[in-house]
Amino acid sequence: MAGSGRGTYPTLLRAFAAELPDRAFLHCASDRATEETVTFGQLERRSRRVAAGLLARGIGAGDRIAVAAANQAEWLELFFGAARIGVVVVTLNVRYRATELEYMLNQAQVRLVVTAAKAGEVDFETFYPGFRSRVPTVEHVLFLGGTGAGEPYGALPLEPKDGTDLDRRAAKVRPADPAVILYTSGTTGQPKGAVLTHASLLGAGAAQARRLGTGPDDVYFTAMPLNHVGGLTCSVTSALLGRSQLVLASAFSPATALDAIEQHRTTLFGGVPTMFALVLGHASFADRDTSSVRLTMVGGANADPTLCAAIAKGFPNARLFNLYGLSEVSGACVMSARDDDLDTAAHTLGTPLHGVEARVVDPDGAEVTPGGEGELLVRGPGTAAGYWGLPEATAEAFLPEGWVATGDIVAADPDGHLSIRGRRKEMFLQGGYNVYPVEVENVLTAHPGVAMAAGIGVPHPVLGEVGRYYLQLRPGHQVSAEELTAFCAERLADYKVPRQVEFVGELPVTPSGKVAKALLRERYTASGE
Repeated sequence: MAGSGRGTYPTLLRAFAAELPDRAFLHCASDRATEETVTFGQLERRSRRVAAGLLARGIGAGDRIAVAAANQAEWLELFFGAARIGVVVVTLNVRYRATELEYMLNQAQVRLVVTAAKAGEVDFETFYPGFRSRVPTVEHVLFLGGTGAGEPYGALPLEPKDGTDLDRRAAKVRPADPAVILYTSGTTGQPKGAVLTHASLLGAGAAQARRLGTGPDDVYFTAMPLNHVGGLTCSVTSALLGRSQLVLASAFSPATALDAIEQHRTTLFGGVPTMFALVLGHASFADRDTSSVRLTMVGGANADPTLCAAIAKGFPNARLFNLYGLSEVSGACVMSARDDDLDTAAHTLGTPLHGVEARVVDPDGAEVTPGGEGELLVRGPGTAAGYWGLPEATAEAFLPEGWVATGDIVAADPDGHLSIRGRRKEMFLQGGYNVYPVEVENVLTAHPGVAMAAGIGVPHPVLGEVGRYYLQLRPGHQVSAEELTAFCAERLADYKVPRQVEFVGELPVTPSGKVAKALLRERYTASGE
């Protein structure tokens, strides 16, 4: 069974490394020739070298560094090394582009960036020299897997000259200190950096592990990105606290997941619904041995009952858990109960985790009667410390007495099970990634030919949902859908780029002049597409 989650990352890793120095913690599946295995002892030693390298560059407690890379051992070495000396890690998606990077690096006043040298078609070794003037606080950029055109990540770690100094610095790190700034898109169109502390991350991870009942005999598999709480908390932290092993895929593919299950006798397989659908639909699935899986965990988007039934059939030895969480609570806060049957797990979010309280309130903040619908408020051990540098946005989401306003509409059964009724006001989930249309709309309307833009999430057979954008052009302008998607692709992560575009003569508006998105949804439904 997992530990309590109290303390800090450096104290926990140091304790586990002393207790189990040669026990494997990470199995990193990547495009390398061989899989890399990292023990608790190795991760402790490597993180100490990273901490020494950061100190040698003048990076110390309270400073911010950023990482933008695929899942790999170096990502976690950097995270644990920074945490050891009180440095805050800004977790970035490797798919972010110039506009997003400029805002986040400046908003967090990042001093050092560790980035993949290349991601897809983007060569960051050639990108950053011309970009540095736009992020003036960034003093160092280090590249993972580079060609030598830029300074390599290997230039950072060095053997600590004074190990006792590192231990003194680690002892000064407090549970309430920030460990991570994780940017989540906001309804204003600008991302907000949720400040996740050592206590909130470890508290959320411990509550999840307690609900699942995981421990040293378990082997997790995850392809959830480490810049997301699904990777960092629900996978890495939960596994760490249980002294479990973790198979960390650099990117998701059905074959990689099935290989990991067979090779490592994986006991827990967690991911978004799209991942499960692709694994179950893989040509080799029927011939694969999945008998070791005792827990399946679906989060990031609603899993419909049909998919839940397919998961239960495909993994007959596993108990299915639904998971609900958000960045503002550092990970999961509601999960299926351990004695929930399949029908309950498929139709409800579950019940609050240990230490988590939930309220369902009406627009005036009054609690609704059982069975009634309202906004879900939660509070518990995973509550973040607000949004970095945004006091007004913090006050809107982080309410008095520790409550967090999720923005999601739910109903509560008398037995405490929660059922989702509506998404956040406009957000949709594309392949497990949160997309807020207003952020994309702001980019579209920056094009000289676009007067107005309005986006909604619409169903998609593979990705769950995709963005459909209705555009009103400026008089005298002719713009193609292809031109606009290319325009967005240069400024947004690829999962935010519009998949569907429709040009309209005039967007419907409410009496107050706002775009009537409800009418656009009705229009889409009536079209029968």
